Amino acid sequence: MSLLRRLSNLLTNPWHTQWIGPLLIMGDAFLCAAVIWKVPYTEIDWTTYMQQISLYAAGERDYTRIKGSTGPLVYPAAHVYIYDLLYHITEEGRDILAGQIIFSWIYVATLAVVFACYRQLEAPPYLFPLLVLSKRLHSIFMLRMFNDGVATLALWIAIYLFLKKKWTLAVAVWSLGVGIKMTLVLLAPGVAIVTLLGSGLARSVLLGAMAVLIQILLAIPFVQTNALGYVSRAFEVSRQFMFKWTVNWRFVGEDVFLSRTFSAGLLLIHIAILALFTFRWVAPAGSNPITFLQKTITGHQQTVSLSKRFIMTTLLSSLAIGLLCARSLHYQFFAYLAWASPFLFWQAGIHPVVIYPAWALQEWAWNVYPSTNTSSAVVVLSLALQVFGVLINGAGEADNKRHGVAKGKKTHAE
Repeated sequence: MSLLRRLSNLLTNPWHTQWIGPLLIMGDAFLCAAVIWKVPYTEIDWTTYMQQISLYAAGERDYTRIKGSTGPLVYPAAHVYIYDLLYHITEEGRDILAGQIIFSWIYVATLAVVFACYRQLEAPPYLFPLLVLSKRLHSIFMLRMFNDGVATLALWIAIYLFLKKKWTLAVAVWSLGVGIKMTLVLLAPGVAIVTLLGSGLARSVLLGAMAVLIQILLAIPFVQTNALGYVSRAFEVSRQFMFKWTVNWRFVGEDVFLSRTFSAGLLLIHIAILALFTFRWVAPAGSNPITFLQKTITGHQQTVSLSKRFIMTTLLSSLAIGLLCARSLHYQFFAYLAWASPFLFWQAGIHPVVIYPAWALQEWAWNVYPSTNTSSAVVVLSLALQVFGVLINGAGEADNKRHGVAKGKKTHAE
């Protein structure tokens, strides 16, 4: 029994993460090196990125004229600046090994920030191995060098800053992440709720304006040349996705997938789920969504001292809702989900014994290529389990109540 108690303590006592975390990060760093050394690099978008950047480096600033072998440039300006740097470091993209090494550093840096976030919440040690075991995640960073890896780093730095209640820095980094890839817009509802509760309406509006201003500043060279062309390409929301690449909705069939009815239905479901979550998200304010909105608009809503667990639950559930209702997920989108899922499974109240097979099923589904009806159904069901598990369990809200929410306090974090 003594041995069992020690094992239980090792798996559940957050104190052990102070030494488990560094060991796992060190081990994963060696794994990254082994992946680069042993697994052949796979060309997908890197050459196209470099072709597009070569046009930018030559002076082209009209987004509609920047194209590569697999299509036009469809990412915001921060993506261009980051890959322009990589373009020059990697000898115009020819030094693949240098690029892979840089992305291994980005991976390890992101992993370290993820671990720091989990430790901030005193997450149990049994979750931490799940953060280093993903085959697809290593592929996205080291073997594909997708921009999603860089956007994911921005995502987790922003989450860490939100946990530290550095509201201005957190929103700035989040906006920079949106400037790399628009997927991070999915966090917007969570960001809005957290900033409204934690800093009040006036400051939230200023933070929102700052986020927009960052996008404008990043885009100045392109907007001056062709503003409409930049916005239509970098933030295109009407793009028609190809059925053959979808990871999530293959099981509905191509006709349904391509229909406008399906697209509109997903949007309505997205809005409906967000509406349901607002009851959880505004609970720390001690009111329902309508009352909260009324008090916020009239200036009577006091700020709330939010628990770290509530903040991370709100931000990651906002992300997961968006991914669940996305028209089409491609394999690289797993970068945003892989490190969020263990936390969301935990917050959904799923037993530790069940978390591991649930995680394994999701990992399997994201590694099936091309996706099948079965694998795509698993992707959707796994996301639904995380989203509705958190909605029903309400762990973030409960944690906020347990820690004793103090109203009317102003944050002194900055």
